[in-house]
Amino acid sequence: MGQVINDVNRIVCDMGIIDNSTSLNLINDPFNGYSGKISIEIRGSTSQQYPKKSYGFETQTLLGANNNVSLLGMPVENDWILNGPYTDKTMLRDVLTYDLSQKMGHYASRYKFCELIINNVYLGVYILLERIKRDNERVNVARLDMDDIAGDSLTGGYIIKVDKLTGDPGTPWNSNFNNEVVFQFHDPEFAELQPQQINYLQNFISDFENSIQADPELNYADYIEPTSFYDFFLLQELGRTVDGYRSSSFMYKDKNSGAFQGKLVAGPMWDFNLSYGNADYCDAQLTTGWQYNFDEICNFTSAIPFWWERLLDSPSYRNGLKCRWNELRQGVLQTDSINYWIDSMSLMLTESRARNYQKWPIIGVYVNWNGFVGNTYEEDLGFFKDYIATRANWIDANLPGICDLGMNTISEENEIDVYPNPSKENLFIGSSTLLKSIEVIDQTGKVLSTIDMTNEPLKSIQISLTTLNAGVYLLKITQIDERVSQRRFVKQ
Repeated sequence: MGQVINDVNRIVCDMGIIDNSTSLNLINDPFNGYSGKISIEIRGSTSQQYPKKSYGFETQTLLGANNNVSLLGMPVENDWILNGPYTDKTMLRDVLTYDLSQKMGHYASRYKFCELIINNVYLGVYILLERIKRDNERVNVARLDMDDIAGDSLTGGYIIKVDKLTGDPGTPWNSNFNNEVVFQFHDPEFAELQPQQINYLQNFISDFENSIQADPELNYADYIEPTSFYDFFLLQELGRTVDGYRSSSFMYKDKNSGAFQGKLVAGPMWDFNLSYGNADYCDAQLTTGWQYNFDEICNFTSAIPFWWERLLDSPSYRNGLKCRWNELRQGVLQTDSINYWIDSMSLMLTESRARNYQKWPIIGVYVNWNGFVGNTYEEDLGFFKDYIATRANWIDANLPGICDLGMNTISEENEIDVYPNPSKENLFIGSSTLLKSIEVIDQTGKVLSTIDMTNEPLKSIQISLTTLNAGVYLLKITQIDERVSQRRFVKQ
């Protein structure tokens, strides 16, 4: 309508979605996925240098109110992002990371590939994403209202991030240990918070940092949800993300009476386009070395919080991290599994990526800051897969910690059933043979409870989870014939 989309003020315009599901979408087909108003702006920091822009938008009513709708099958909301992959020529680095995080049991932005046309100009393949925010279907923490200024209601929920000072950071604050580590309120934003709420969270982060510096072994369990920190660390390191830890690094905290007893949760994952070897500076293209040591390699205006390295001084944290990595390498992070996903997604993009690279002819061309430039899409894809495999093997050999949960032999998968999983209150364990004992073990290897059935073996049993905090746990199940199995379960 004669307006120009910019990165200062959102403009109101019309948007339509053609989504024919099982048949080809044609440009003259009717809008059957959405047809209405949006307010839109250019988004991103470094990515704004590229000709293919990314956008943030809200779906609106005719009167300008939030219009909560489902787009391309994703849960109802009004806050969305159109991410235009450009420097990542596979177009898969971001969504692979979100997919892995989801499979690991965490919330990460849902995504749908689409093709974007603005004012009849074709702009190529985009990824429709959920913007990170508090919502029952996104980051599911309590809503923090302006009158929540005392007691338990003051303690959550908050979403914050460690990030660069670009865009509109509101009023950030710095780490007590490094002025280049910058914390920002994300949701609610700074302008939406009362002084008591601002002071509470800043003091909580300060206490957390002081405690981890003083004695990580003694104090980390009081402040953080370990599995989320393990998984955040492992995905950052697998991708050797050049911006890792120091920018676009989200954390959230629910009320003390809510999820994880108000402990700090790492995530959701975000912004992995310059990862998995797709950067040619500060050793980011190497498959060796630790990304949490980035500040020893390069000096930027944003730094990595000290606690990612300091936590590794805790034996129980370090061992829990090792066990988590070993577990994931047998499943979600198994190389063949990752390669299968990459091949499937690249096959799905076959026709659309041809149109994208006709619009943006950058295959075989260096784009800031490619760590590898393939002559074909297939070469870029092959480098991506090879990088992940080699990097994972290096982590296999170099990740600190000892994972020894005292397991003997592992019984066949079909002999032990654990359900429902995840579970909130009760867990049912069934076996094809009699059970002798069951141990519930946390991610550090600590035995939390033991059920001894030696005198009265059973083939099935129900155990209560009401005393456990939300998180991931291990079951060590011993059968009457002394075979030992291990099963993971999630307490919601």
